[in-house]
Parts: sequence; structure tokens; C-alpha cells
Amino acid sequence: MTDSSEPDFWSFIETANTTLARDYGFEHQLATEVLLTLNRASNIVTYDLESTVHRPRGWSWSSFRLMFVTWLAGPIEPKRAAELTGMSRAAVSNLSKTLIAGGLLASTPDEKDGRSVRLALTTQGHDEMVATFAEQNERENAWASALTEPEQRILVMLLTKLITHRSQFDVRGRN
Repeated sequence: MTDSSEPDFWSFIETANTTLARDYGFEHQLATEVLLTLNRASNIVTYDLESTVHRPRGWSWSSFRLMFVTWLAGPIEPKRAAELTGMSRAAVSNLSKTLIAGGLLASTPDEKDGRSVRLALTTQGHDEMVATFAEQNERENAWASALTEPEQRILVMLLTKLITHRSQFDVRGRN
């Protein structure tokens, strides 16, 4: 049981918005609330998927993302894998080494550019990815079922709009 004098997430946002406006004159409380809530939702869902689906298999969330992209877009250059996963090239390189050592990924020279490589799932990696995604997809459905199908589509539309709007100002990020 939590101490009632301690704020929960939602009362913290309310307090933060009041304090930011009243004491500091910040005007965009709704923007703060939107992004705090978006970040919180993302963290909660990611942690849940990682702890229930991926960690029991010895994977991290990042490992899953690289395996997922390689599964569906591979064979793939590490640079492109980094773009699609939202990870740095260094992170893809480090994860690739671990996944290759574990027999899940293979790295082969690129036929068109001998200086580059292509990542692909091994047979074991493919089989594990199919089984892992089957479990994850059920968990995704459990999360998404809190919303009706139209609400899910609206949420995707709104998040897509938020992401594509970033070209309107100087956003820093990997991609």
C-alpha cells in the first residue's frame, strides 16, 4: 500500500503542471502531459514485454528488436538495421556479436559491397523468432484490447502524426 501523501503518476503530472505554470510561467502544460504520458506508456509496455516474453528467453528488448527487423527485412546491412530499430550502429554491432555467438544470427559478406556485411537469421534464429513473436503478439493484443479497433487505429494515426511532424522543427535523434 502506498502512502497517500506521496503522489502517484497522475497526481504528479497535475502537480507538475500547476507548479510549472504558477511558479515558472511555463505555458504548455498539455504538451508536457502528452509527452510524459506517452513516455510512461511506452516504458510500461516495453518493460512488460521484455520481462514476460524476452528475458525468460535470455533476450533483451534491444535483441528482440534487432531479431525482429532481421527476420522481416533481412538479410540486411547493419546500417539499415540500425535505422529500422532506432538503435545506433554501435549497438547493432554489439548485439549482432552476441546473437551470432548464440547461433541466432549469421553475418555474411555483402555480395555487392565486399566491405559490408549482411545480417540474417539462422534456422535456429528463425524458429526462435517465430515462437517469440507468437507469444509477444498475444501480449500485444492483451494490451491493445483495452481500446476498440477504431480507437487503436486512431491512436496509430495520432502517433504517426506526432512522429512525422518532427520534420517541422530541429529534432535530434538517430533517425
